[in-house]
Parts: sequence; C-alpha cells; structure tokens
Amino acid sequence: MVDAYINDLVREKEIPGAVLIVQQQHRRILTRSYGAYRAEGGSKQLILNHTLFDLASLTKVVATLPAILLLMSRHQMTVKDPVQTYLPDFKYPNITIQHLLQHSSGLPADLVPVVKRFHKRDIMQEIFTSEVVYQPDEQVLYSDLGMILLGKVIEKISGMSLSNFVDQEILKPWEMNSTGFQLPEHKRGLAASTEMVNGKFIQGIVHDEKSLLLEGIAGSAGLFSCAEDLASYAKIWLGMTQQEVLPYEWLKLAHTKTFRNRGLGFEVWNEDYSSSCFARRWNKGSFGHTGFTGTSIWMDPIQKAFVIFLTNAVHYGRNTNMRGIREKLHTLIYEKLLI
Repeated sequence: MVDAYINDLVREKEIPGAVLIVQQQHRRILTRSYGAYRAEGGSKQLILNHTLFDLASLTKVVATLPAILLLMSRHQMTVKDPVQTYLPDFKYPNITIQHLLQHSSGLPADLVPVVKRFHKRDIMQEIFTSEVVYQPDEQVLYSDLGMILLGKVIEKISGMSLSNFVDQEILKPWEMNSTGFQLPEHKRGLAASTEMVNGKFIQGIVHDEKSLLLEGIAGSAGLFSCAEDLASYAKIWLGMTQQEVLPYEWLKLAHTKTFRNRGLGFEVWNEDYSSSCFARRWNKGSFGHTGFTGTSIWMDPIQKAFVIFLTNAVHYGRNTNMRGIREKLHTLIYEKLLI
C-alpha cells in the first residue's frame, strides 16, 4: 500500500522521487528509494538510499535545536534569557529564547517583501528591524526569523560559526557524517536537485533564499543530509541509541515543554487537526518537523516508531501538495506497517 502510493505520486509527477525509512523499536520495516530527478546539467539521476537532500526547515530541529539544548545543558544560557542579552541589536527586550523556539515570539513568518534568489539584501538588519505582529505568548506563528536569530545566538555564545559548532559538537559525535552546511563542490552532484531557476536546476546549493544570502548557513535552513543520518537522529531523540552529547531529559524537554502545538522547535501532535499534516492516527505527543523542499521527520515516543520521508518536491515547482501527501502517507504507515 505504502509502496504503491509513493510509486503513484512519482508516476503522476506529484514528486520526482523520494527516500522513505520506517522503523519501530529496533525493527527496520522499510528502507526504500523511488524515482529520479534532473541534475544541474540536465542528466537524469536515480534517487538512491544515500542521496543527499536539501533539508530546508528540518535544519531548525536537526542543527539549531540540539545546539541550543547543548548550550543550555552546559549552563551557558537558559530558555528564559532575553534574546537581547546575546544580540543587543534585537529591539524587543521581552522576547526570550523560549519564545523563538516555540514560535510564540510574535515575529512575522517571513521578511516582506519575500526574499528572491538574486536579491541583494541585509537579512540580519531586516530581521533586527522587523515589527512584531503579535505580543509574545499570544499565539503560535511559525517564523523563520526567530530561528535565524537563534543561529546567531549560538554563534555569539560559542564563539564559533553555526556550521562549525553544529558539526563538531552535534553531528560528528552523533555520527551523522553525511550531514552539514555548504556542500563542497565535489559533493554537490550527490544531492537531489531542487528547483529550476533561469533554465538550470539548483543542485547541492541551498534552495532557501534567506539562507543563501547568509552564505548557506542559517538557523532556519541550509543543512543537507541523507535518510540514514536522519534515522540515526530519530533513534537518539526516541532514546533508542545511547549518546553522550545531550542528556536524555534535555532531549525529552524539546517535545514535552509545549505551547499549543509547539515544543522547543518541534511540532507536537496535540490532537488539533488543523495544525498537523502528520498525525490523525498517531499517538498524542508524537513530534517532528517538515521542510519546504519536501523533507520531513516524524517520531512517536510511545510506539518508539519513526518515519523519515525525503523528497525534492519543489523540482516541479513550488505549488506542491506536500501537506496532503504527508497526511495520507503517515496515516497509511500507521495503519498498515506499525504493530
């Protein structure tokens, strides 16, 4: 059923292809790749299990979130700290680290006008001068801007670039060796192309325009990874793998300290159907995240089950049906594959 559904999506050109991993406890249920894409030079390339994908907003929870938790676990910061403590140019003294993590700061979702690929704009200056659209703690408004600010907070506290800090302190110890910012030129051909711009597909260079203007390193987007690395990541969050980077209670905090449907970074299933494209059948408290390019990760702490679904849906343009696709896929997986 699941295989047939994804093959149908590829055949109908809803997505060019995908890699899917489904696991429950220590039982790997499915590891499969589907479809193909056009490379930057125009050749057709099969999507394989080890194909790299532009994670887009999965960067928020794969890089930025664990880096923030690590600094907190080392007592270098707390969730209640005002952002201004670390970034004096930020003009709202009442907005805290927790507000940014839970998307409850009141900052707008994006910059206006929206950043285009060839714009020349000072992203940080625009974020610092952005006006809030709600007061903190009024509601959840998913914001790239808050996560970009968190990336800068990490740099300020650590004295390192976000890329180096995440690589040395999170990815290498977690053995996520195919994950990182700024793919070197010789690895770009291993990444599934995203969107066509000016007659050529973007391959191995970040799709997100704000991240691109920040040289591909941002708290909101910029990371490239493969499905197996994200499976390793999921096992850590579900307590299925022992590691010494972050105490498990800090990992657990990220999906249990919630404001409405948001943990510290993660979307958390609270049985509000309007807020989730994953859950429906999944246990309350399941958590995960999506990326605009077509990437997602979803984890169930009760079943100890997870789904990694990576696709480059924007290959055919930005008007994708990823929300509907994710909802149907994750429902099928829960009903047909999990015990």
